[in-house]
Amino acid sequence: MARTTSLHHLLPRRSARLGAVVVLTLLAGAGAAPTAVAARATRGDAAASQGPASSASPAATVDVATRVAGLLARMTPDDKVGQMVQAERGEATPADVTTYRLGSVLSGGGSGPATNTPASWADMIDGFQRGALATPLGIPILYGVDAVHGNNNVYGSTIFPHNIGLGATRDPALAQRIGRAVAEEVTGAGANWTFAPCLCVARDDRWGRTYESFGETPELVSSMATIVTGFQGTTLGDAPASVLASAKHYLGDGGTAGGVNAGNTQVSESELRAVHLPPFKAAVERGVGSVMVTFSSWNGSKLHSNKYLLTDVLKKEVGFKGFLVSDWAAVDQIDGSPGFTQNEIATAVNAGLDMLMVPQDFKVFIGYLKNAVTSGQIPMSRVDDAVTRILTQKVQAGLFEHPLADRSYTASVGSQEHRDLARQAVRQSQVVLKNTKNVLPLAKNAKLLVAGKNADDLGNQAGGWTISWQGASGRIIPGTSILQGIRNTIGAGGSVTYSKDGSDITSTHTAAVAVVGETPYAESEGDRTSLTLDATDRATLSRLEASGVPLVVLVVSGRPMELPETSSSWAGLVASWLPGSEGQGVADVLFGLQEPTGKLPMTWPRTTSQEPINSGDGKQGAFAYGAGLSYTDPTPTVTPTSTVTPTPTVTPTPTVTPTSTVTPTVTSPVPGSSCSVRYRTDGWSSGFTANVVVTNTASSPLSGWTLRWTFPGDQKITNSWNGVTAQSGSEVSVSNPAWSPTLAPGANATLGFQATFTGTNATPTDFSLNGALCTAS
Repeated sequence: MARTTSLHHLLPRRSARLGAVVVLTLLAGAGAAPTAVAARATRGDAAASQGPASSASPAATVDVATRVAGLLARMTPDDKVGQMVQAERGEATPADVTTYRLGSVLSGGGSGPATNTPASWADMIDGFQRGALATPLGIPILYGVDAVHGNNNVYGSTIFPHNIGLGATRDPALAQRIGRAVAEEVTGAGANWTFAPCLCVARDDRWGRTYESFGETPELVSSMATIVTGFQGTTLGDAPASVLASAKHYLGDGGTAGGVNAGNTQVSESELRAVHLPPFKAAVERGVGSVMVTFSSWNGSKLHSNKYLLTDVLKKEVGFKGFLVSDWAAVDQIDGSPGFTQNEIATAVNAGLDMLMVPQDFKVFIGYLKNAVTSGQIPMSRVDDAVTRILTQKVQAGLFEHPLADRSYTASVGSQEHRDLARQAVRQSQVVLKNTKNVLPLAKNAKLLVAGKNADDLGNQAGGWTISWQGASGRIIPGTSILQGIRNTIGAGGSVTYSKDGSDITSTHTAAVAVVGETPYAESEGDRTSLTLDATDRATLSRLEASGVPLVVLVVSGRPMELPETSSSWAGLVASWLPGSEGQGVADVLFGLQEPTGKLPMTWPRTTSQEPINSGDGKQGAFAYGAGLSYTDPTPTVTPTSTVTPTPTVTPTPTVTPTSTVTPTVTSPVPGSSCSVRYRTDGWSSGFTANVVVTNTASSPLSGWTLRWTFPGDQKITNSWNGVTAQSGSEVSVSNPAWSPTLAPGANATLGFQATFTGTNATPTDFSLNGALCTAS
């Protein structure tokens, strides 16, 4: 029987200017001559073959499942086992990919080519891809990278705010646009799979991965799953520069006891489902192609061995059709002893893992995996299911037709368009928490003293997972520091003096801006037992406080920080999070070029001892989940109630005209009322978002609650969060979310929604809680 060998990996990848790609197949045997088997004009037409070794057939008549089944039937056990293994580029060579039939290769944080440029990355990845295409069946690899806030391993990439900052924007549309931009930059550097987004619900700020979370509530995190669509397209492969997304880390990694990374999430199944599962459901609804399993445990059971959660819940109940991938060498942690074993591998695969990330000793690992399969310890049916899931994503992604780097996107890496988008994201992420005597926005003719270790440090403002795994201080990326952004914005008659330690402050300065906070870290290296500012920051702040000059403090950090007692003297306070490469966006808000719209995605604790502290738990933090001032807000300080305001539109231009309005206070005293309601809106011409805070003013707790009201006009709710919302005509009811059923005496619950209207957006006044009328304010 003649064996066919594909040469399509030697041909240039199709570009928009090429009408077709001709694939040549050599038929083995004496005197065989090359024959053209396909002239592929479009991505859909290119789907004609079931892989490079198959004969051509009309693309329109061969669906994905049929192609995958045909390919699976021709695979040997070695082919199948290899597809289930992912090796690290530092341990594997292109020849290893060919020999061991590897299904995937990854770059860990900071692992890349000697010359860190997009072109070098594309060359390196193409080398591994050619190794895959040289196998008998020519099955292309998935090349994975942690592109978690941009294509952050690649120098010159646009570095977007980390997820905690995106959560503060409350803007799912913005998250989707960022996902698209990142996908283009990943594609331009050769990779086709990102280990993102992190859909963890961070419940304890001491956790070292808090900044990778969009927020502390499942509703907020679920709403930002739109970034999956940005990465992949409406379906994987249906958009140019579509890259495979990976929702992580399933399940409960943000809820570990004490905030210990890879620790133990000690919660009931009902809480696990109510708090941590919804974001993964949202990702599955958007067709996410892969899910990464967490290092952590649930009530002592390692997730990598938990068949109930991996197979019964995620694959069967939720309906996940993609493949499950392990985290970095995580299979080795199942039995608690160093060194992976055949039993650990069998346990993980039988629990539902489809692809195993094996950064070291992958050859030994493959031997164990193969032995487990041939001995029957892992059923062939389980192997076939895993390989089918992996191949399905490869076919859908169009890798068989376009395996090599699409260099038409290389120019998008760090493009001005993407940097403008990042700058807009930074603007929308800034959360103003204090603005005494309207010190903000700063006047352009102000005499400013700028201080703090994070004022002029791109590495610090980018955080971990930047160029390297842990990130680093210093000018490790191109971009604009916060100090440079301030200098760019100061106007005629103004001045900027930079004094890192604050020692140059004088009475001639009209204001001081201190940029303090954290230095880079990632994962367990970021776990903390104290969230206080370090000694360097405290000393800088003390010098500035002693001067008597109005002080505005910017906290550049991956989580809320414990503020010193002297913070009561600060004139202004801004949570700037980890803004990435575009520090100009911070300055845009400080000087009022952008109205601040950011809202806290996490409750800000008074002290570390309050952790874990979350919305609805009855604890009184320094600033509540959802807090955030605008310059038009009549309230000069943040009240301990929470607001959630998703931005209705996204504008990528360098400046934005604020359109926000604040509904006037409505006071309706109700004698003997046992509840109060605060209702605020931000609106535009045909719609608005509303923040509703209900407080139980009675002496008894409410176990289960429902808030009701009647709209005076034709308002129609289109989206809601932090409650179960129903509307019939003008009548609205919102019941407690499953994860927060109790409203203690004095406690408040925050809910929000987006709605449309015509005419006048009048404020409802007839609020009732469990049938009792409330005082509205």
